Parts: sequence; C-alpha cells; structure tokens
Amino acid sequence: VDGMNASWDLALDTVARRLSRVREQHGSEAIAFYLSGQLLTEDYYVANKLAKGFIGTPHVDTNSRLCMSSAVAAHKRAFGADVVPGCYDDLELADLLVIIGANPAWNHPILYQRMQAAARPGRRVVVIDPRVTATCDMADLHLAPKPGTDAILFNGLLVWLADHNTLANSYIQQHVSGDEETLAAARLTAPDTASVARQCDLAEADITRFYRWFAETPRTLTFFSQGINQSSSGTDKGNAIINVHLATGRIGLPGASPFSITGQPNAMGGREVGGLANQLAAHLDYDTPGACDLVSHFWKAPSVPEKPGMKAVDLFDAVADGRIQAIWIMATNPVVSLPDAERVRAALAACPTVIVSDCMSDTDTLALADIALPASGWPEKDGTVTNSERCLSRQRPLLTAAGDARADWWILTEVAQRLGYADAFPYRTPHDIFLEHARLTQAARDLAQDHGAFDLSGLLHLDETAYNMLKPIRWPINSAFPEGRDRLFGDGRFCTPDGRARMVPIMPRGPQQVSSLHALTLNTGRLRDQWHSMTRTGRAPRLLQHRAEPFIDMHPEDAERLFLREGNLACVDGYGGRFIGRLHVTPAQRQGEIFLPIHWTSQFSGAGRIGPLLPPVTDPVSGQPEFKQGLAYVKPLACHWQGRLLCTHGRVPPAGADYWTRVPHHHCEAWFLAGEKTPDWSEVATKWLAGTPALIFSDPATGRFRAARLDPHGRL
Repeated sequence: VDGMNASWDLALDTVARRLSRVREQHGSEAIAFYLSGQLLTEDYYVANKLAKGFIGTPHVDTNSRLCMSSAVAAHKRAFGADVVPGCYDDLELADLLVIIGANPAWNHPILYQRMQAAARPGRRVVVIDPRVTATCDMADLHLAPKPGTDAILFNGLLVWLADHNTLANSYIQQHVSGDEETLAAARLTAPDTASVARQCDLAEADITRFYRWFAETPRTLTFFSQGINQSSSGTDKGNAIINVHLATGRIGLPGASPFSITGQPNAMGGREVGGLANQLAAHLDYDTPGACDLVSHFWKAPSVPEKPGMKAVDLFDAVADGRIQAIWIMATNPVVSLPDAERVRAALAACPTVIVSDCMSDTDTLALADIALPASGWPEKDGTVTNSERCLSRQRPLLTAAGDARADWWILTEVAQRLGYADAFPYRTPHDIFLEHARLTQAARDLAQDHGAFDLSGLLHLDETAYNMLKPIRWPINSAFPEGRDRLFGDGRFCTPDGRARMVPIMPRGPQQVSSLHALTLNTGRLRDQWHSMTRTGRAPRLLQHRAEPFIDMHPEDAERLFLREGNLACVDGYGGRFIGRLHVTPAQRQGEIFLPIHWTSQFSGAGRIGPLLPPVTDPVSGQPEFKQGLAYVKPLACHWQGRLLCTHGRVPPAGADYWTRVPHHHCEAWFLAGEKTPDWSEVATKWLAGTPALIFSDPATGRFRAARLDPHGRL
C-alpha cells in the first residue's frame, strides 16, 4: 500500500477508505472496475454486485470487451439474447466447416485436434484469413480476402444463395424477420461474384466454389473469432455470418450453426453475471423493462444504476480526463492490451487511486498501482467457468494459493463488508455465491416470460458437496432441461418477444485505404505458445523456443521495396508509438500488409508493445476496438551493432541499447541487444557484466567482441 508492505487488514481497510472518499467527494460514477475473462464466475458476480448494486457505479467493464463483445451484440440483434446456438460436438458433425477470422491450430489447439480427428471423405474445410496460418494445413480451400471485406463476402453469399434458389424460404417465412431488407442491402453491396471478387481481392472461381459448397451442404458450421470481432464493424460482420445461417435454416441443428469462439477461459461466464458495462446480472440488459428493479430488489441494493456504464476505451478516456478518480483492475493488463496504450499508461499514472489485483508481481499495469493486491492465479482458483459452448464446469484448484494470495471473491467480499454491506455479502465459500447467482437467473427468466435462454434454476438443489462434484453441463438447466441442453433454436423459436429471429441488413464499411506508397495495413494477433500479455507464459523458457523476439511478418515484395532483409531489425511506426521487431519475410503474408504479435510487454522488450500503434477506433454497436486494420510505416532500424548478453536473473535493461528483448532461460536470462552508436566495448562490458571481465576476446577486423565474468566460485 503506497510503497509499503501491509497486512491484508490494512490493505482492505485502505481500499474501502479510498473508495468511500472518492464516492463522497466525486460521486459513485467516479469509481470504475475493469475485470477479466480470467476471473471465475463467482469472482465476477461479487464484483458486479458490489459495483453496480452497492457502490452504485455502472462503470464496470472487462477485457472481454476486446475479444468477443461484437459477437455478443450480433447475437442480441439476431437472436434476442447473447446465446451461442451450437456445441463443440458440431465441429465433428459438420460436413462443411468454415473457419473465418480464427487460427485454432495455434489459439484453440484442443478444438483444432477435434477438427482434425473428424476428417472423413466428403467433409470439407474452408479457411478464410488474410494470412496463410497453421490452420490452413487442413483446408480444402483457403480464401485470403483483403482485410475488412468479410461482410462483403457473406453478403455476396446471401445473394448467390437467393439467385440459385437455395434459401430456406419456408423456414424464413415461419421463423425469421427482416429477410427482404437484408437481401436488398446485400444486393446493393455485393450484387454478384465478380463484384465480390473485385472488392475482396479474391479469385472469382474460388468464391464460387465456396458458395456452391455452402449451398449444397446442410450441415455447415461457421467458426469465427477475433478476426471478425476485433473490428470497427465487427458486429456487422457477425450478423452477416448469422444472416446466411438464418436464411438457410442452419441454426442449432447438429453440425449446423454459426459458432462464436471466445478468446479467454471464462469470457462467457463474465457475460452471464453482467461483466460488460452494458449488462446487468443474469443476462439482463439495462433496457429490459423491469430489469433494474428486479436486480435491485433481489440484491436489496440501494444504488443500481439505470443506464449502462462506459465501455473499455471510453472508460480509460474517463480515467485520463479525471471523471474516474478510482479504478480497480483485476487479472488483466490494459497498459499492454488496449489501443492507444501510451494514453492508457498516462491516465493510470495520473489517476489518484489505482487498485490492481493480480497473481503476478511484475506487470506493466501493476507498476502504476497505488494498491497492489495478491490474487490467486488460475490453477489456484475455486468456482465455476462457462466456455464457448455454454458449458458450465466446476473449476477446482490444482495448487494451494502462493504466499498471501487470496481469491478475488474473498477480497471483494471483505471490502464490501468494510464499506458497510456485510448483510448483502455474507459469502463464506464459492458455493454460497453460485447459489445466489442461480436464484437470480430464475428470477430473470420469470421477468423475461420464458423468452430468454439463460437459466441455472435446475442447480438450486445443489448442496456444497454436490456443487463440488458438479460435472460439466450446458445451460439452460431448469425443470424443462434438467440435464442441460446441447443446442438452442433448433425448434425455430428465439429469445425475441415474437419468438422470431432477425436478419440484419448489412452495409459493409469498406477497408481502410492506405494513404501513401509506404504505408502498410497493420494486422495483429496471437502466437501458438504465448497468452495475452505474456505475464505468465513469458516466464516459461520452453514457450519462447517458438518465437523468442517480437517480429514483423512481411511479404517478400514489400520487403524488397522497403529495403528490408530477413532477420534484420525494423521499426514500425503507427498511431501513437513505435514497435521494433525482427523481420520475418514470408509469402504467407498478403502483400501490402504486415502482422505483429500482441504479446510482448515492457517487462520483456523495450519497444515490443503493439497497443501504442493502434488508434482507439471502436465498433459503434459493441464498443470493441479495431485491432486488425491499422496503418503503419516500416523502415530498417539504423543499428551499427547487435549483441547478446547472458546473465543471472534480475537485471535491468542494459544501458546504451536502442533495442532489447529479454528471454528467460532455465539457468539464466538472454538479452538480445542492438544500438545505433558503437561504444567502447571494454567499458560497456564492465557495466553489463556488473564487474571486471575475466575473459575478453576482441577482433576489430571482423567487428566481434566477447567478454565474460566469473563469480568467486569460478562460475560463468
């Protein structure tokens, strides 16, 4: 607490006192919470109850805003609720698997193994991605469209299906609204395959093959993820995909659904309890008539806001301009993961009260905390999660929490009690919280008059022993479906007041135009062996064997045009910052575009964060930021030397290096280094080795210099 170590009592008292002071001086809406899909559902539930029900702030959002909020918005527009219709079994049952905006071979490897194992004669796989990824290894057809044209491709599919008389007209007539307007909009933007080919920069024959396969394959599953969602028009892209499934009646049937895959283990669990700023608990929305009153009455809460709070990008803008005076960040690293990341860093540095709960002691965000709270990590947590197929699973701890770490729900409960809300926060175990959450879902379904799908009332009988032994089960779980339900909407009834799904007219926003000969389209994404901002995975030497340094994927013709060579260091200048990485020249990258990994932080590289390069452009419906279509300028790094330092753990970045990346090894750390000015190496060696070198090799003719220091025991 404020530069000192403290007991839990002192820390919790300080959190409660700071929050009380901000509320008294600036009002409830000067307090914000920023959560994470790495929390368990019980953690999420208590955070939302405390913030929205008792502190009275609507400003509670989550890093899931950055991953799947556009899919949420698309589900709501089409189905009337945020519901994934299918289940993982459909990956094996589908005769046509369309993978768009996703690289499951690297990012969902268990699901990818199921896809591979399901290969059989007649099963086809189409991968739609601007890059040739590892997932393309199992593709029968790879389409590499121009970034930003996904909705055009699917609008064109809708038109092609209509023109070839393959729409499910009877299904549409009985179960769908908005079909005529949607088809009319599609005809305006994608009237024929020639137009689609021109706009998407694809071969017309390949487009026709994809459309024909889709038309003739009833069991079609469209698997989509961040490449669709992380866009300034991500909601529209999601609805363009859902539109063709509704138009062909392929919703909630074995092997046939649109399938949104989340990027974090409990992104859906957070959605269930109101983790997004535009949601209340139990899948209720602020604009649902009676929802605020129901939640307020159920919680006996005096301060439930009547309108949604600010979404992630706007939330940190409010931190920057002082509207937010206190923010509590849990299990996430926004200084790395948000766009316009330097502004986020500056905002947190200036914020009077920054509370950070994390299981790691050293992150870019934690460095800005006024109060740092040690929270239990994922394998130490105890509670429940919900995955992408609506499957609720019991998470049991594998390890005892390290040191003084505590569960997030416990920390929140203790703060709530210190704020005077002990009666509303009596929780002793995750089981207590889960049962309250399940009771609220029952009340919410009564309000929705059975139009909603989310319901856990069938688990209200669980005592603590049964809760601890709970087996995975897909919701809804109630008297009608006591064993859960694998798929939804297969009967043609949706979560709207009239029970009909909505096709949504889509007028695609065209791809961002490159403004000069030297500008490139910037795409970002994940690697096989790293996770988010690598606060954990970056410390595992084995996981850095795949890619040890930040890198830039570039097409050979672009590299030649910009005088860049494979393996050299290069600078990428973007919206508000600079990235330095090692060039990887590959024809797997589309010409005119580059790809950068999202993972590196200031803990591991001096200029490896991609957040500063990206402007804070968001989808107008979902608020999800654009991460796939920035603009960047690439040039060689003017370095006159490159080197490598091997040393014991715990060093600060070596002085005098314009580029550095730290790579942990099992018994030491390696630093990749480069600089513009050639120093006096003998002097530098003494500094970097923290003592006089015992061994020196210098060959000015070849420009090589090596030095080593030995400790008193003769060890290198």
